[in-house]
Amino acid sequence: MVINQLTINETRLSNRIHELAKVGKIGGTGVCRLALSEEYKVGLKLVQQWMVDAGLETKIDHFGNLIGRLEGKYPDEPVHMIGSHIDSQPYGGRFDGSIGVLGGLEVVQTMQEHNIVPERPVEIISFCDEEGHRFGKGLFGVRGILGKLDPDELERTDKDGISRKEALTTFGCDPNRLHESEYTLETIGSYLEMHIEQGPYLEAKDVSVGIVSGIAGPLWLTIELSGFAGHAGSVPMQLRNDALFGASKIITALNDIVQTDLDAPTVGTVGNLEVFPNARSIIPEKVRFTVDLRDINKERRDRYEQQLCDCITNVANENGLQYEIREDTNTAPKYCESEIIHTMQEVSKQIELDIPVLMSGPFHDAIVMADACDYGMIFVRCKEGISHNPMEYARDEDISIGTELLLQTTINMTTSK
Repeated sequence: MVINQLTINETRLSNRIHELAKVGKIGGTGVCRLALSEEYKVGLKLVQQWMVDAGLETKIDHFGNLIGRLEGKYPDEPVHMIGSHIDSQPYGGRFDGSIGVLGGLEVVQTMQEHNIVPERPVEIISFCDEEGHRFGKGLFGVRGILGKLDPDELERTDKDGISRKEALTTFGCDPNRLHESEYTLETIGSYLEMHIEQGPYLEAKDVSVGIVSGIAGPLWLTIELSGFAGHAGSVPMQLRNDALFGASKIITALNDIVQTDLDAPTVGTVGNLEVFPNARSIIPEKVRFTVDLRDINKERRDRYEQQLCDCITNVANENGLQYEIREDTNTAPKYCESEIIHTMQEVSKQIELDIPVLMSGPFHDAIVMADACDYGMIFVRCKEGISHNPMEYARDEDISIGTELLLQTTINMTTSK
């Protein structure tokens, strides 16, 4: 997949991506840039300076989002947003999120260099805490600007006992003024996001970029099982209330449930498990584990959730356990706006690209923006589909092609035909 002539500055974009990757660098090619951490602040300030250099009006709002604004001919028109994030997982890669923010910056900088003035404002947003690792709930910044935060959002704590409210205050935000950073729905016109695919589809097709059709809805649960600790050498097997044994049966059942329909894109994952007292010769008394259940079909996801809950009840009853199920995230699947997909396809023809359309299993800031406006997404090929890993890799050429598509789509959506 080759474009004979790129409008964007491929070298500038590449340099910025790799310069930002130095902030929070781990393991040679990885990144640890947790939300509201010192590394995050350094990275955000670096991107803000690039926005200033590009002639944008910038601010960091009270949610920790960085916003750069290119004014349009009609400033009061609903804004066209381009966004993603620069926070990472603790063992993350250097392209996840970052290419969407820096690609968006390259779009508006290129527009200015070519004297292309949008009719409505264009804002580049780096949303705070998309990943959700530090405080156990992601998509914070994007939910924040739409007034969708949970009542206990600021009380959530990280592993060191620091609350999100404390972290925001230390970062320089004012948690008492969050409402000042919210948008009303009528002020947002559209949203575009570019992201690495985080899957193997595009590489298997040998294409640089893809157009996203929709995002699977994530359901996050935390399950806690409580049994009774006892000596591993003296309590007979049939008399045990072993919480870890119960958890193992539930985890196995989850794996079976999500594979009921092998043609469906449903996935289920237990990514975190804590055992107490976690000793070799003591029967586990408490187990807490997470469930990540995703599907593009909400009805099917709901059905699988009910099957899982029924399984938890049965396992608990059979093994003398108490249980608690906590819902951490429940987001419905969201389909991209068909008109934006059509625009991207038309633009692709103009720049001589044959681009496939595919679904997103991972969630992105776009899934929340879908509640506020029409949205579209562009995926960029990543090597072997590896992500949330220092081995994550996307070629400069592929990122540039994705950014060119992002640019031409933005021009099409924000200027007179």
